[in-house]
Amino acid sequence: MRTLRWAWAVLWFAVSAVTALAQSAPPRIIDCHVHHNGDPAFLQKLLAKLDSVDGMTFLLVLPRDLASTKPFIDQHSNRLVGFGSIDVDDAHALEQIDRFHAAGFRGLGELENPRKDYNDPSYWPLYARAEQYGMIILFHTGISARNTPKVAEDVSVERQRVTSLDGIARHFPGLTLIGAHMGNPEYAFAAEIGRWNPNVYFDLSGSSLIKLQNNYAIFKSIFWWSGVESLHTPKSGANAFEKLVFGSDVFDGDLPEFDRALERYHKMLDTCEVPQKAQENIFSGTLWRVLHPTS
Repeated sequence: MRTLRWAWAVLWFAVSAVTALAQSAPPRIIDCHVHHNGDPAFLQKLLAKLDSVDGMTFLLVLPRDLASTKPFIDQHSNRLVGFGSIDVDDAHALEQIDRFHAAGFRGLGELENPRKDYNDPSYWPLYARAEQYGMIILFHTGISARNTPKVAEDVSVERQRVTSLDGIARHFPGLTLIGAHMGNPEYAFAAEIGRWNPNVYFDLSGSSLIKLQNNYAIFKSIFWWSGVESLHTPKSGANAFEKLVFGSDVFDGDLPEFDRALERYHKMLDTCEVPQKAQENIFSGTLWRVLHPTS
């Protein structure tokens, strides 16, 4: 009996070691931008998709869905990373950040439709709290959809221009920022902000890679500094395209958009002859290192 118990102990240790090793390895894809629609069935479908591609996603969760979603995220932490979708103008925004952090969420977003410019000092306490917790912030940047044009709304692209991220990145150097949609259509501004701010990245989700599908080579002039040795270029030596990370912007349960976004990314990067190692960082490596800064 003692021998049997010893054998089971050895087996348990071996399985645990393999599991720990698997969890410590980066997945093939990390999607920084998936909206939870509040439907538990969507979570099951999303998990199946991520399993099929060896993927992980930043799951954007509204405060009202925190309690119902947290157990599923905890159970599948190798696939799902919780992000709290707060309203920056909510009087309880700081408390919500505390709640999401206490629940083990690693970031905030997608922040969108602020009543003031993102870089307004009244929002700084929110960013300071996120920096304190080591949280990542995903910002909507650029144009916003207008789905109900006959209904008045307090929304303006001017308040969420990508240029506002520059001031935030400089004021909070310990905070990692991701600009969703790369400031559509201000891609050049976005790239230049990313060039000098090591804590700023962008996703190209949404309409950009659709409208530019016949002109993907334009991104070579936007991410221009690869291999350029100059006082005007960063010293990291990373490929300029590595300011991009993968984001699908799946919302309303439209999971097929994940595959469409992935295909568009691959076509753009291949058209621009982005090296394989840089592509691996875009699709996974960069965000893995952000999530595991000491690894």
